[in-house]
Amino acid sequence: MSDQEQHNLEEPVEEVQEPAVEDDRLLRLAAEFDNYKKRAAREREQYVALANERLVKELLPILDDLERALTAAEQHEEAQLEEGVRLVHRSLASLLERNGLTQIETEGKFDPHVHEALLTQPAETKASGDVLDVIQKGYRLGDRVVRPARVIVAE
Repeated sequence: MSDQEQHNLEEPVEEVQEPAVEDDRLLRLAAEFDNYKKRAAREREQYVALANERLVKELLPILDDLERALTAAEQHEEAQLEEGVRLVHRSLASLLERNGLTQIETEGKFDPHVHEALLTQPAETKASGDVLDVIQKGYRLGDRVVRPARVIVAE
């Protein structure tokens, strides 16, 4: 054996953990990660439940207004019924706006990202691709389109 080979054999060897110890460490790490995922899922469910509870609490007065309008309808008080329905509509629209709902603009050109074309029609007063009429309003919640506006588009 040469001096170099002898010297290499005498150098300290890095300690290698036993396979059982390494396996145990990996199993513990996997269990900790699994527990983290379960805890994160529970927290998400709690956030959703709290958000739903808040929304339901804000909707309850509108439900009360609807019940009053229905009672007026049973008594054939058309003026009160109409006013009751208007009140419910205003209350619901206001609640949804406070929670970030906005109506999608339908004036001008058709935008496939926020509009859904139901029909195309020839139009003398509008340019091709302009929105002629709105069949159903569209809404955004923040930056997300909740429902696209359903429109008729000029040919």
